[in-house]
Amino acid sequence: MQAPLFGPDPSSTGIDPKIVGLLCYLGSFVTGILFLVLEKRSHFVKFHAMQSILISVVLVVINIVLGFIPFIGWLLGFLLAPLSFILWIALMLLALQGKRFKLPIIGDYAEQQASKF
Repeated sequence: MQAPLFGPDPSSTGIDPKIVGLLCYLGSFVTGILFLVLEKRSHFVKFHAMQSILISVVLVVINIVLGFIPFIGWLLGFLLAPLSFILWIALMLLALQGKRFKLPIIGDYAEQQASKF
């Protein structure tokens, strides 16, 4: 799902908002929180920061839960790792292209929460 976007609004960080969007994902929830706190103007940056935080937390929780399930959980966790990596790269590239790609469920929630900050 991709919301229409005519170009990201300027970032209060002084950095190109597309670069900041990429950076939100680069350091997982840490950079997501950092840019959510630092950004004052750009809804584009706030959205990517919030989505980065949420997807990071979801993936960590899933990995912890799967770690407690012998064999099947470990196998699923092993398969989840490369898929998570591909998702991480894709989200960074989409942000760098100036696209506001919304993940199912998480993307809508991220958009709602980003508008509150």
